[in-house]
Amino acid sequence: MPGRAHENAAACEDRTTPSGGALPLCTVEEAMERRHSVRSFTGQRIEGPVLAALCDELDACNREGGLRMQVVLDEPRAFSSMLARYGKFANVRNYVAIIGKTADNLDERAGYYGERLVLAAQALGLNTCWAALTFSKRQVRRLAGPEERLVCALALGYGATQGRPRKSKAPEDVSRAAGKPPEWFERGVRAALLAPTALNQQKFRFELLLDGKTVRAQTLSGAYTAVDLGIAKYHFEVGAGTESFAWARQGGGVTG
Repeated sequence: MPGRAHENAAACEDRTTPSGGALPLCTVEEAMERRHSVRSFTGQRIEGPVLAALCDELDACNREGGLRMQVVLDEPRAFSSMLARYGKFANVRNYVAIIGKTADNLDERAGYYGERLVLAAQALGLNTCWAALTFSKRQVRRLAGPEERLVCALALGYGATQGRPRKSKAPEDVSRAAGKPPEWFERGVRAALLAPTALNQQKFRFELLLDGKTVRAQTLSGAYTAVDLGIAKYHFEVGAGTESFAWARQGGGVTG
């Protein structure tokens, strides 16, 4: 792999600055409200306590999710291709490669823990954008080891803007419950509707089962919908509170 990218792929492993000075600027709930996809970035470097705190969260996500996500700094080639220009990316010099061992539920885990990292980055004053096709997979795939697969990448940095809200479906379009649903379920659905999805397709569905405490999360078929489901499930948990419900056992999922 070219030296510059390889050196910075180990940015988290080589950190020496403690993270204690980088207190989050907002809560996860506030970060979820403020987060919008950003494709154009300034040249400000990610360093010091902000980088250390980001790497701490990345380490936790990798450990809990069985992933090997990597932060790559000061490496512009991954987002300088024609595909990236088509996706309107500009001045992307940092990114997160979302990588894990090949498994049936890898995409959903990648979405769930990748979005957890996205919201942590937002809370630290950084901006992000999920990328599935509009970056150089050939460049980034070199970070993956044997029996591993590159799922997606996250453009990362200090945004030239803070992005803007996009159109969203209504709660009743993506949820179902018998009778009036409890407040926690409604909060979870509203939070899920803030989740980024491929092509803004929002193909996830949340159903409150008859016991009033179990939620089934499903997705329709389509490109990257398993990743999207993982992202939406993390948002749902943040909004509803994990103490309020249990995921229906479906096999192969992140938490259900």
